[in-house]
Amino acid sequence: MNRSYYTVGLIMLTFFVISFLTNIIGPLVPDIIKGFDLSLTLVALLPFAFFIAYGVMSIPTGMMLERYKEKKVMVAAFVVSFLGSLMLALFPNYLSAVLSLFLIGCGMAMLQVVINPLLRTSGGEEHYAFNSILAQLIFGLASFVSPLVYSSMVSRLQGPSITTGMMALLQKNTPGHLPWISLYWLFAVISLAMIVIIIFSRFPKVELSQDEKAGTIQTYIDLFKKRVVVLYFFGLFCYVGTEQGVANWISQFLSTYHGYDPQKTGAEIVAYFWGLMTAGGVLGLLLVKLMDSRKVLILFSVLALVSLTVALFGPGNWALVAFPMFGFFASVFYPIIFSLALNSVTEHHGSFAGILVTGIVGGAVIPLIVGWLGDLLGLRYGMLFIYITMGYILSIGFWARPIVTNKTISRRKKESIS
Repeated sequence: MNRSYYTVGLIMLTFFVISFLTNIIGPLVPDIIKGFDLSLTLVALLPFAFFIAYGVMSIPTGMMLERYKEKKVMVAAFVVSFLGSLMLALFPNYLSAVLSLFLIGCGMAMLQVVINPLLRTSGGEEHYAFNSILAQLIFGLASFVSPLVYSSMVSRLQGPSITTGMMALLQKNTPGHLPWISLYWLFAVISLAMIVIIIFSRFPKVELSQDEKAGTIQTYIDLFKKRVVVLYFFGLFCYVGTEQGVANWISQFLSTYHGYDPQKTGAEIVAYFWGLMTAGGVLGLLLVKLMDSRKVLILFSVLALVSLTVALFGPGNWALVAFPMFGFFASVFYPIIFSLALNSVTEHHGSFAGILVTGIVGGAVIPLIVGWLGDLLGLRYGMLFIYITMGYILSIGFWARPIVTNKTISRRKKESIS
């Protein structure tokens, strides 16, 4: 009775918007450094501000959701995103950028908490796995598209004067030396459009499953007392830190060490990084059906380390291939670590999932460490810190001890036979 193809489509659009707004930071890094005259450490505070919002908002949003329901929380999320985007568009300076990205991050964190239970209800329980995979593919598509949109917009705004159309309006309201600010006008318009769409949409009634409900504060305290919970929290922390610690610095690295244009080549390579991450996710789904997911994690971790080494120490034309290949091999990390984690405890999966999502703050901390080390030692050697987080991810494949559900299935079959 609660199924709605319209709502499923709205959720897919929301996934696209989340990714479109989230994964643009990396391509912008060289322009932000130049435009605001920043060190690597100061520019790294921008993704820090964005991803720390996930640590601040994930668990509180789960509690808000049970009281205010999906529609109000989604509208509030896009209002926050709209205000953050508008702030940077109107006041293009470093402080505004930090506050803006924190607000946008808060909005995106709120949406991430809402849309998964909503997708299960509106699409039907039996189609949830398929719809989740489709959502991740759409998420990856947006990550691929956003750097290309940035490159196209900046190129047009830096060209001859435009007299008509939306680009003319953007050119008039964007500082000539900061053409990338135009993206935040676009983000404000997108957020406003989503507010209007959601307000006029009808939402099905969502009954949260036990695994989706936020627990009490005591539940979280009890979970954090378990060693396995802490280990997997750091697994997600290291994964997101690794992903962002590479993606956010690709364009700057290629510009610094190989002289590539960050607005064209740099943006394209970041787009390919996210595009191949999506493609790798599809291959990973097939492999985990054929192999133990821990073995897949070990294999892809080793190949990702090889790709990172070639990218950091190989010639420029090799780096153009190796960075996207790192994204390809890193694609399986999140789903495998998340599933291994949930398959390692027997209760409070909803609260545990909230803790794991909070591990997204790794995307705030690791790029900041890389930037700080980059100021001290150079960006190439700063990025060597990724070897530590990759080492932890690799280790999960060796120490993970998930609950083997196949035994339960086999036992049920025996019981039915007897």
